[in-house]
Amino acid sequence: MNCHAPETGNIELLAKYCNEEQKQKWLKPLLEGDASSAYSMTEPDVASSDATQIGIRITRDGDHYVINGRKLYGNCLWNKELSFYILMGCSDPNNPDKWRRHSMLVVPCSTPGITQVRNLTIMGYDHAPEGHGEYLYENVRVPVENIILGEGRAFEIAQGRLGPGRIHHCMRLIGQCERAYELALIRCNDPRKKPRGKFIGEFDSNIERIAQMRLELDAARLVVLNAADTMDLHGNKAGKRSIAQSKILVPVMAAKWIDECMQIYGGQGLTQHTALPEMWTYARFVRVADGPDAAHRHQVGREEMKTAQGFIDRHRKYQEEYKKFAEQYGEKYITFD
Repeated sequence: MNCHAPETGNIELLAKYCNEEQKQKWLKPLLEGDASSAYSMTEPDVASSDATQIGIRITRDGDHYVINGRKLYGNCLWNKELSFYILMGCSDPNNPDKWRRHSMLVVPCSTPGITQVRNLTIMGYDHAPEGHGEYLYENVRVPVENIILGEGRAFEIAQGRLGPGRIHHCMRLIGQCERAYELALIRCNDPRKKPRGKFIGEFDSNIERIAQMRLELDAARLVVLNAADTMDLHGNKAGKRSIAQSKILVPVMAAKWIDECMQIYGGQGLTQHTALPEMWTYARFVRVADGPDAAHRHQVGREEMKTAQGFIDRHRKYQEEYKKFAEQYGEKYITFD
């Protein structure tokens, strides 16, 4: 079942932006579980968190596009189940509108000219052949009908994909935190583990850990539900602030509390004895995936700053009303500006 990253985001992208012919060719196999896909955006030679810097070249040549450049991450080409990449690249570098310089293409994995330079480990975990890699595109030719939505539309597509992708990551992390919480409760009540004759869960520090984890996990769930509700009711664009809030809060919360669960397990919590170390690695990974924390904090802060004028105007109105009231009753007017 294609219910994991990046399939969920790619399915939404293909359903929303592809024509009927493309949906039959690329979307239907994903929905039926007969194909697997990857999303190829990050590059090793630019600051990919600023996607306007994405530099891999997409050049029109008759009835084909030719791709040249390097990519980082994206699912491993060595995975024989991988069918195609959705690739973002620069198709019009001289366009004065920087938001119209990039396009997205579907690139079948069997296309000649794609080389996986190396496999990438994440915090030491080697997930080959399903993991990530670094790729070299050398004169990779794909038909013009593989372009999604049209030339110069990549940012429009990316915003429609990355919003849902971010909230999906947060949902998965909350599920992982619930599992980590269960493991912590099991450890706290393990009759074989009784330092100084007490259950681990009888120590005050662990009682407080469990309580605080429950509180913050439930709070994080509500933040994500708010984002999902906003997207459902008003669309992805209206939900961008709540999506960013989720993407900032949930991975940090998850990494912190999975780490505390590892502490409850002691030395075994650092080994393959449980899934906790790999859970923590995923939480740490998500703080970078689909945009780093700093980018999302900047977005939230920028949106909040736009609300300042409303507060300024309201404050001035309060002051005017206060002044009238003071003059009416002969009171001394003191400004708080």
